[in-house]
Amino acid sequence: MPTITDTAICIRRWDYSEFSQTVSLFGRDHGITRGLVKGAKRARGSFGGGLDLLTCGEVVAIIKPGRDLATVTQWHLLETYPALRQRLDANRAGLYMADLIHLMLVEHDPHPALFEALRTALGNLDDAPRTLLGFQWKLLCETGYRPRLDTDAQTGRALPQEGPNLAFSPSAGGAVADTGAADRWRVRRRTIDLIRAIAAGKPCGGEDRKLVEHANRLLAAYIRELLGNEPKTTRWAFGAGGPQDPHAD
Repeated sequence: MPTITDTAICIRRWDYSEFSQTVSLFGRDHGITRGLVKGAKRARGSFGGGLDLLTCGEVVAIIKPGRDLATVTQWHLLETYPALRQRLDANRAGLYMADLIHLMLVEHDPHPALFEALRTALGNLDDAPRTLLGFQWKLLCETGYRPRLDTDAQTGRALPQEGPNLAFSPSAGGAVADTGAADRWRVRRRTIDLIRAIAAGKPCGGEDRKLVEHANRLLAAYIRELLGNEPKTTRWAFGAGGPQDPHAD
């Protein structure tokens, strides 16, 4: 029975019994591991009342062949991310990011760079919209769905240089010419330019909040199309309007 030790973030948790929990942990070196935490909710137990959602800690777990759940034997809390518990927008952004990890990764598939991106993002939610934009981009890159933005994603030709608008095709996976076709979403050129800047590693700090919101909603809509449905936390993060609908930018 192999024992793993990892730095992990709790991305989901469920009550298992009166005193125990099941958790989904996103580890730096082992990816997502689902585990049973026996006695987690005992006030004087080894886990101090249970594992809290969206906290980071050092975990020790036993992986049993043929079992769906690992047995979590130790959890040493490292970070709690105060903004998540002080601000509603930060909390909702954090829950959305954790949900995307759960939905877009398979178990035991390590993504160290994405783990570090989530850990950094949870610590920088004082500016939730800009942090969320950078995280969504990193997630798409790490899972193999990086949008194509420098040339037409459908034809491979250069994108038009004139006019205020381009378009985004979820089926082609990137920016395309704005032909008015129903299978592509009209977006402002400035929105694509902002995402290009994020892709180039430039800090997202001076842009107006509306532009950041448009870019966030565009990436969220693309993720929705990739998943085939809208994660429940999307409406928490983006409000009743949800992510961008076609031609709404």
